[in-house]
Amino acid sequence: MTEKQEKPEKLYQIRSLHDFLSELDREWSKFRTGSLVGMIASGALLVFFITRLLFVAIRLRNFVDIIFMIVIAFFLVYSTYTLFVQYRFFSKWERRIGLLVHLEEKLISEKFEEKASK
Repeated sequence: MTEKQEKPEKLYQIRSLHDFLSELDREWSKFRTGSLVGMIASGALLVFFITRLLFVAIRLRNFVDIIFMIVIAFFLVYSTYTLFVQYRFFSKWERRIGLLVHLEEKLISEKFEEKASK
């Protein structure tokens, strides 16, 4: 029997730490940009919604509609806040992940040079 038949290799979603870090580095800016776009869209929607809330509250004076609109405004504020926190997280860790990728590439190249010199 060959070695592969005796011991099948386990399949993982990523082959190595290097593959994981490289993929993470490529996708990071997309996530950060997505949170920024979501934050801007939620903020614009919130401004539009608050102006509509004021007009409806003055015109209708319907208590149930006003409460419903206030609850929606609260959820928009919370959504905008969470997107802002998410954006700060991505901005903070983007640099750290980049430094980690750079350090790992440096260590890999040193290891190959070390093997080549032997």
